[in-house]
Amino acid sequence: MKIENDIRSEHSIQNEIQVAISENNLGTPFRINVGFAWTGNKIIHNGDGSKTIKDPRPFATFGAQTKQYKGFSDVFVVMPTVITPDMVGQKIARIGFLEIKTKTGRPTKEQLDFISLMQSKGASAGVARSVEDAIQILSER
Repeated sequence: MKIENDIRSEHSIQNEIQVAISENNLGTPFRINVGFAWTGNKIIHNGDGSKTIKDPRPFATFGAQTKQYKGFSDVFVVMPTVITPDMVGQKIARIGFLEIKTKTGRPTKEQLDFISLMQSKGASAGVARSVEDAIQILSER
């Protein structure tokens, strides 16, 4: 879905892509969350919109990310594939990796390196800014 002056968030683009993958039987998408936040024993919602955290401690979620594989993509897709005779002897990984970005979002070097690594292993991988981009990436072999 292309929209003039597209101001959709990365999150909404991710949701559209995951729905389209499922609806078009392209595979089963999984979202990997990576991030850092603070948590604690009690969160107080202040009148000015701010929050106070009692007994704060850092909380990190790194999903599937490891030291050697930084830049793990936002969405990965397990794709069903019928093996045909012309595939014998080929390197095949029927999994797709989608780094989701807005129209103006820029992937990091680590994200681009991860995409290149996955492509070298035979996976479909790339930066998707729309449902059309995602379908094209997942259709490539």
